[in-house]
Amino acid sequence: MKPFTATRLLATACLALAGAGAHAQDAGNYPSAKPLTFVVPYAPGGSSDTRARMLAAKMSSYLGQSIIVENKAGGGGNIGTDAIAKAAPDGYTFGIGNFAPLSVNKAMMAKVPFDPAKDLAPIILIERGPLVMVVPEKSQFKNFQDFVAYGKANPDKTTFASAGVGGAYHLGGELLSAATGIPMVHVPYKGGGPATTDLLGGQVSFMFDMAPAVLPHIKEHKMRALAVATDKRLPQLPDVPTFDELGLKNMAMSNWFGLVAPAKTPKAIIAKLNEAANRALKEPDVMQAIQGPGNIIGGGTPEQFATFVAGETARWSKVVKEKQIKAD
Repeated sequence: MKPFTATRLLATACLALAGAGAHAQDAGNYPSAKPLTFVVPYAPGGSSDTRARMLAAKMSSYLGQSIIVENKAGGGGNIGTDAIAKAAPDGYTFGIGNFAPLSVNKAMMAKVPFDPAKDLAPIILIERGPLVMVVPEKSQFKNFQDFVAYGKANPDKTTFASAGVGGAYHLGGELLSAATGIPMVHVPYKGGGPATTDLLGGQVSFMFDMAPAVLPHIKEHKMRALAVATDKRLPQLPDVPTFDELGLKNMAMSNWFGLVAPAKTPKAIIAKLNEAANRALKEPDVMQAIQGPGNIIGGGTPEQFATFVAGETARWSKVVKEKQIKAD
């Protein structure tokens, strides 16, 4: 082996600096090499897909590069999220990171092909869909106090619908059961449509859903809202109390999503994507699309989104394990 001379040391240092400079230059010129791919882990037409296409159009104009939205549905969101995790960490592939794949599936499923905490880089929280507890308009429960009194007097006779095992609506019901001490029977459906149909028909006692989904039914006097799972009352439902007002703490719940990239994506690139997304969230049409139906705008830094996801993961993983919830 040749001695490590001063000349070789200088050459090595120069190469290292050149590599670092090239890396910084790549980040500085990003994106320029090719169009970006924006992965949505769910089918076209849903809330994640709709918001992704709106954001893609805005971010494309800010970044000066076209953005192609790709839907990779299946596996409870795992297939598309895994595609993001396995992509090259060069900033040219990023996508939607949803509630279940980021904070629930690992605790609930026997095998998940990625580790949300290790294989993904948080970019930004996009929006939160606060949950609303609703009953049929013809329900005997005129308010939350009626509901609690009945549940305590009739154990195991309270039923709640959800769009499927392990989703926000299912876990919301389980959390309410634990908070009130009322045993409840979960009735899962294959999607929100069938669950809503049976709720309206009186086949189940109640359900949780997002504000945009229930507001039309409430306005048409087909549903009644008993409580909102938010820190403060929703402007769209000013007469409906929060769970905190009703004496139940730590019941703020939402179905949320943000943007994530493959782990090891350079921080400078994450910062550019974060800046573009924050800018998009301040556009009047985007704000109206999110807030108008009752959702809450996200925004903020990658670090804030990472902290939010970690908190949600700890909270819901505990519920999943205590209730021994397993994916179908």
